[in-house]
Amino acid sequence: MTMRPALSEAEISDIIQMALSDHDSFAQIQMLYGLPEKEVKALMRSSLKRGSYQAWRKRVRQFSDRRAHYK
Repeated sequence: MTMRPALSEAEISDIIQMALSDHDSFAQIQMLYGLPEKEVKALMRSSLKRGSYQAWRKRVRQFSDRRAHYK
């Protein structure tokens, strides 16, 4: 496991906004912040309320079924 510097609150906020956006992919988040999809999901799980996280995951899964390049 690679050690990366801790993210600032502003970076975490940016990552959450990107992840919630329907226009940004996990690949874009990884390119900008170095976080792979699994870590973005873990960050979202720890940052959002349970229901909000579940709704986000459901939306991401449904969207990915329709568009292969989306999250």
